[in-house]
Amino acid sequence: MYKETNLRSIVKGISWRFIATGTTVIIIYVFFGRLDLAIAAGVIETFLKVGLYWGHEKIWQKVRFGKKRIEPFNIWFTGISLSGKTTIADLVYKQLEKSQIPLERIDAKDLRDLIPNIGFTREDRNRHMHRVGHLIQTLQNNSISTVASFISPYRESRKAIREMVKNNVVVYLKADVQTCQKRDYKGVYAKALSGEFQHFAGVNDVYEEPQHAEIVIDTRETSAQESADIIVKYIKKHYIK
Repeated sequence: MYKETNLRSIVKGISWRFIATGTTVIIIYVFFGRLDLAIAAGVIETFLKVGLYWGHEKIWQKVRFGKKRIEPFNIWFTGISLSGKTTIADLVYKQLEKSQIPLERIDAKDLRDLIPNIGFTREDRNRHMHRVGHLIQTLQNNSISTVASFISPYRESRKAIREMVKNNVVVYLKADVQTCQKRDYKGVYAKALSGEFQHFAGVNDVYEEPQHAEIVIDTRETSAQESADIIVKYIKKHYIK
């Protein structure tokens, strides 16, 4: 959220006064034919009204009339690995940034880099989701919305997130394992199939599809940009009015 600084208010006042004072000088000169009187009136008016404008702006900043608070929301991207979560979430974040609302981007990889050795068992993942939920809660308490992307394969962990945060919008990016294998530039599916990676959702561990997602997008049929546009349209309709 942006706050109007004193310097910005003063500069706005000065720029406006150049226009308004120039108009006043011209009017006085046209009516009275005296340039000295016109300039003197313009100078006095400039200093007086710049101060009045600044005071008027500061008073209105404290008045809540006509202001509408945007309640913080959380967009929760879920889906198996390489279903498009990070790519689409990044596009959504960049589009929503243009609305100039307080917004943060949270990605599973970034948090795992910060908190190593989390583990991938069902218990480990569920415990980690509670950490993420607390992080989002803290941000929302400061009126900051979030765009979060996590595989989050278990229904109980997604339910915990929904119960912990406000205005949670689940976006399920649907894609089958075969399609995601074709996108596998990292080779993670090959490692999971060979047994090198354990607890890999969709291969040697379950991925429980969301039953109550607000948005479901099949990324086999919808491009990343089209998907982002659908999500942004939904958010603007329900939360940024």
